[in-house]
Amino acid sequence: MLTIAVHSLRTRWPAFIGTFVALSLGVALLTVMGLALAGSLEAPERQPERFAAAPVVVQGQTTLSVPTSTGGHVSRETRALAHPRTVPTTTVAELKKLGRVVPDRSFPVRAEDDAHPLVGHPWSTAAYAPYEIAEGRAPHTADEVVVAGDWAHPGDRLHTDHGTVRIVGTVPSRGFENPVFYTDARAAELSPNSTQLVVEADPAKVRAVTDGQAVQILTGTARRLADPDPNRDTEALTAMNALFGTAGGVTAFVSVFVVASTFAFAVSQRRREFGLLRTAGTTPGQLRRTVCAEALLVGVLASATGCVLGAYGAPQLARWVVDVGLAPAWFTVGDSMWPYHLAFWTGLLVALLGVVAASWRAGRTGPVQALRETSVDTSPMTWGRLLSGAALLLIAVVTATLALFTDPGDLLHRKTYVSRPMLLISAVALLAPLLVRPSTRLLTWLPARLLPGAGGMLVRENAAAAVRRTAAVAAPVLVTVALAGSLLGATATLNEARATETRERTTADFVVVPAGGAGRAADQAGAPPSAGFTPAALQKLRSIPGTTVSFTSTSAVFVLEDGVALIRSEARAVEPAALAATARLPLAAGRVGDLDDGSIIVNEEWEEHTVGRTVDVWLGDGTRKSLRIAAVMTTGTGDNGVYVTPANAPGAHVDRVDVRLAEGTDPAAVAGELRRSGGEVRTRDQWLRANAPGTDRTTRYGFLLVLGIALLYTGISLANTMVMATSDRVGDLNTLRLAGATRRQVLRLVGAEALTVVAVGGVSGLAVAWLNLAGMRGALELLSVHSATRMPWAELGAVTAACAVLAVVSSVAPAAWAMRRGALTPVGTG
Repeated sequence: MLTIAVHSLRTRWPAFIGTFVALSLGVALLTVMGLALAGSLEAPERQPERFAAAPVVVQGQTTLSVPTSTGGHVSRETRALAHPRTVPTTTVAELKKLGRVVPDRSFPVRAEDDAHPLVGHPWSTAAYAPYEIAEGRAPHTADEVVVAGDWAHPGDRLHTDHGTVRIVGTVPSRGFENPVFYTDARAAELSPNSTQLVVEADPAKVRAVTDGQAVQILTGTARRLADPDPNRDTEALTAMNALFGTAGGVTAFVSVFVVASTFAFAVSQRRREFGLLRTAGTTPGQLRRTVCAEALLVGVLASATGCVLGAYGAPQLARWVVDVGLAPAWFTVGDSMWPYHLAFWTGLLVALLGVVAASWRAGRTGPVQALRETSVDTSPMTWGRLLSGAALLLIAVVTATLALFTDPGDLLHRKTYVSRPMLLISAVALLAPLLVRPSTRLLTWLPARLLPGAGGMLVRENAAAAVRRTAAVAAPVLVTVALAGSLLGATATLNEARATETRERTTADFVVVPAGGAGRAADQAGAPPSAGFTPAALQKLRSIPGTTVSFTSTSAVFVLEDGVALIRSEARAVEPAALAATARLPLAAGRVGDLDDGSIIVNEEWEEHTVGRTVDVWLGDGTRKSLRIAAVMTTGTGDNGVYVTPANAPGAHVDRVDVRLAEGTDPAAVAGELRRSGGEVRTRDQWLRANAPGTDRTTRYGFLLVLGIALLYTGISLANTMVMATSDRVGDLNTLRLAGATRRQVLRLVGAEALTVVAVGGVSGLAVAWLNLAGMRGALELLSVHSATRMPWAELGAVTAACAVLAVVSSVAPAAWAMRRGALTPVGTG
């Protein structure tokens, strides 16, 4: 059997080239993903940046640790506090006896031109990075600063949200931030609270003084924990792992379809050959072993080639993810061997899995097949394929229905709407032969009647008669269109739902945020969040006549559910009366006006969500408190959070002001007064546009990678199947030439058939995507979010057009080549 398989590969190599290319690329991608994962499994320990030269850094309480019990095993869960506590005053007094104590302060600074995202610090902390003066001198007065880098020089004026200052010195940039150093007194005015400080003393003595107190002593590499966002590398690598894992899964998923459809079509084309072998005495088992041996040879060669390609491609991927900011600058691929083994054996397994059904069909070929001349597929669907497709369809429908009625919120999670469509796509792709004839006749009904001549009728009948060929070409188009519609449509639908929630909740006429609070400084890696409004600004905002003003702050609360999970919920600290006038919360029970210092507004996701019941929570600074439930909000898309009063958000600063105008109040006059308060003023519509939900960068790049892989495989499958089909149809096309059709007419017919098949796959994929999005829409309705389903028509059009171009080129080019060689020449022509 192996000898026959080798000869088959040599003589019928065009039938296997597409499978070889698909497997090679699949294994190459798996190798690349595996090497990338190997390099991202463990981040190297980040070294201190801002406090690399500091002897000891003392932090106030920054985490909440709560005992939990799972299966009788007692452990502790730890979460970062929303508002770290300051170092106790008595502790600071004791530390000052040991040596110099320098409070650290960090706050955003927004330049007038917004060209440089800046972060402010007191000058006394500059020596701990260390920064040293390169030009000029240190600041001495409140209007003097020192900056890093070469973008400014001593003597320049810098216009910021904290006033105009004069640059008196510069220091070399250290790369991790763009600092602005003020005098210590001015920094204390701009950022009064300090949650960490540097102690110039022996670490052992510092530990002795602080023993048993709620503070953290940082020395050595642990000083990195005092830097802004010290876990950003680990978080980036976690996001990359999800991206590469999803891409690897889609690679395996799509490659199985390509290989399986290619082998199935190849076996269908070779039924006369197999019939002759059966006539010569070959047993069904020998035919199956022959087909499997062919797949094994192709799998070994393709997997080895893919591993070599992957070794060259992995460094390119590493450079790309660094360049686009998805990975830290130090990221590179590992030198592990397990990704090569995983990719090679996965490729071989995919080849064998893809040929299982085809080999069984080959073994069922009878000797009478050698006498068949008809091109009509009388039995295009095997019972195994029918049962498998029906089972997957049933599983997809049942699991989606159960999720809708038990946990509709799960359908909105990324891991769910990425993986769940695979079931429905697989089911419809397996059942595609059943859909080909009715879909083809429906799509070609009108063109067959409107187009002159017999062209439309021939297109319809050829596509409907050759069910296997049509299904083999339509399946990859279906997969690509369904993936694009399901993934991009899911994110667009979720974004629209979140935008709808925000729009319905915001009833204020104006929204004011601190200057720079929504600017680039807040988004800079390593930049602190906005410090909020000053008391003077709040007083000025409150005194504007003809308005109702609602001050809100960002905070968090923690709750222990079932004694096993410490859950953090984002919270807003609000004044209930003002909130009721400027916002419309999606309440399921209770009233906003019932919120007070002893109560909380929760959402239906909470384990306890009955109005009047009491829940034990930890506030944003770690303080434990029992609060009565005043109202309950609907679950929505999962971003509703909770609401508390300012008394239950210690350490929170007002970072948003909603303003509602009284009837007859002049909006322009109020807007002018609001701007004089020093904040950024936006109308309701401007605020909604600026805060419109979007897809995060990692998800966006991940989906582009997934769809790129799917489109690549679609191109391979289309090209391979079309070339195989055209070469097998030389007799049919020659008959058309003998009947008087010109070369141009034959090529138009071939191209029209290709477009028809792509249309069948595109419509089927669109239907699958619509069904997937219908499940998400149902989940949103059950969660009380009434928004429209968003289908990504532009992207779907681009994907379908690309498939159409590939199909036409892959079918017309072989036919034109055959005619050029004289294979299609009518009698009597030279």
